Amino acid sequence: MGIAFMLLASLVLPAMNAGVKYLNDFYPSGQIVWARYAGHLLVMIVVFLPWHGAGLFRSQRPGIQLVRSLLLFVSTAFFVYALRHLELAVAMAIVFTTPIVVTALSVPFLSEKVGPRRWAAVAVGFAGALIIIQPGGAGFHWAMLLVVANMIMFSVYQILTRKIAADDTPETTITYTALVGAVAAGLFFLVEPGIWPVSALHWLLYFLLGVFGGFGQYFVIKAFQYSLASVVAPITYIQLVVAGLFGYLIFAEVPDRWTWIGSAVVVASGLYITYRERRRKASRDEEASPVASGAGPP
Repeated sequence: MGIAFMLLASLVLPAMNAGVKYLNDFYPSGQIVWARYAGHLLVMIVVFLPWHGAGLFRSQRPGIQLVRSLLLFVSTAFFVYALRHLELAVAMAIVFTTPIVVTALSVPFLSEKVGPRRWAAVAVGFAGALIIIQPGGAGFHWAMLLVVANMIMFSVYQILTRKIAADDTPETTITYTALVGAVAAGLFFLVEPGIWPVSALHWLLYFLLGVFGGFGQYFVIKAFQYSLASVVAPITYIQLVVAGLFGYLIFAEVPDRWTWIGSAVVVASGLYITYRERRRKASRDEEASPVASGAGPP
């Protein structure tokens, strides 16, 4: 179930990012961030409030909810602004190091064990990110640093999401995400006035930002509710394919060879981490079985 929910998230989130990149050519980035969270909040209230009532806003750990929601908000703002300057596939390729960072952070935050082979895979994954970014090279753009910051914050957000999964329902968690993000993004209008959408297509895209963003993050939360962070996080690599298709079909973008090579290294690293985690879980299950432990009936 965790893998299934992460697959759903990996389909709708690239669609949201493609809409963000398209709208960036017409509207201020701050307005796009606000629309993403305001629409997200509206969808969550319409879908979940009738079933949960006031309990939808009741959290057992409001402090962590606030921190994780602010992390996602700042992460989103960085990514939206970076898409003004970067190809969609390049930005997403850097974001794909998130599962590798989640694996590393699962040790101090979630007390999960990561062996030397998976630590080696984490190092290789970071090397793949450097191939994509090319610091100091001709393909480097300063906006890539915004995506790196986005990736780090989003990784901590995922870890905190996993941490509170046993305390709050996914519906409460995703509503907090939308509420905090909408209030924080509203501050952008104090700096830069908004612009009304100029066409029916733009209105539709603004609406879909909230729908895709809200349900995409809801699916992520459900994935972490069912599975270990180090298991479901690498599933997000399917976004590379989806983002590449959107970039090519909508924006006529073709990533350079370094983006492809770096992406392949990152994906290979993530898949190996998943493989090792499954082997480790199978070994634990075998040791805990009555036959393996000698605790079964005579």
